[in-house]
Amino acid sequence: MEKEINQQRVRAFGELEFMARQVVEGFITGLHKSPYHGFSVEFAEHRLYNPGESTRHIDWKLYGRTDKLFVKRYEEETNLRCHIVIDNSSSMYYPVQDEISIDKPNKVVFSIYAAASIMNMLKKQRDAVGLSVFSEKVEVHTPDRTTNSHHKLIYLELEKMLDAYSVESKKQTFAIDALHEIAEKIHRRSLVVLFTDMFDAEMDKAEELFSALQHLKYNKHEVILFHVTDRPHELEFDFENRPYRFVDVETGEEVKLTPNEVKEQYIERVKAFEKELKLRCAQYKIDFVEADISKGYEPVLLSYLLKRQKLY
Repeated sequence: MEKEINQQRVRAFGELEFMARQVVEGFITGLHKSPYHGFSVEFAEHRLYNPGESTRHIDWKLYGRTDKLFVKRYEEETNLRCHIVIDNSSSMYYPVQDEISIDKPNKVVFSIYAAASIMNMLKKQRDAVGLSVFSEKVEVHTPDRTTNSHHKLIYLELEKMLDAYSVESKKQTFAIDALHEIAEKIHRRSLVVLFTDMFDAEMDKAEELFSALQHLKYNKHEVILFHVTDRPHELEFDFENRPYRFVDVETGEEVKLTPNEVKEQYIERVKAFEKELKLRCAQYKIDFVEADISKGYEPVLLSYLLKRQKLY
């Protein structure tokens, strides 16, 4: 029986759209059992009629049912443009493990399923969605559209990433150039949703990295940065105190050490960078959201949904 269930999970792994829908349905069910009970996941397609304006767009059928005057809202009033950006460098393929799944993801698989789940919610609201993927360069860039064929194209690109989660390519992150290029390509005002661990091959150029992040606010975009990490290991350096061989997944560089030898200094540097990142995001009016892969997809979806509600 267990073997059969595992085989079903393996088959389902390739059905990205189906799995994303399952994540969203579970999330919405959970909302009604949480402190957010009553939180609307269906956005109004009408607004109250304002006395003195034209009666041309009043929904008279709705008036007959409610005895209140509502005006139909059209796409330019209700629809959102959302551009999803995913870091596909080798550092996002941590932790390296034999079995990768929606329930046991590495950082890039977590980002893919979270992005697909947000796409499912965008589709429900007929919002336009686009996708950019970057590592050493911008690998994928699509415009923002609402059509079913466009959604299928994006799911196909995400499924390609799922099928190629080997880290053998050693793709480094050059987020500075990639983020500048993506910012220039998103022409119409959008909600930009970024999934990245913010580990760049040129970490000595942190000021330039923050400047590239600020560039995403170009054209008055709203930006959510999901800082994707395996927090216990990457930020808290929670390893047993025994000899390890640590390998840089982007460069292949190796170092042998016992964690306690460097833990204090490592945590100090990571905390300093994380603090600076949060401060810069606050300065640039970018929503910073911690996305720990061990905490599931609900924090990501809730953050997106709250942002969507604030915008409309």
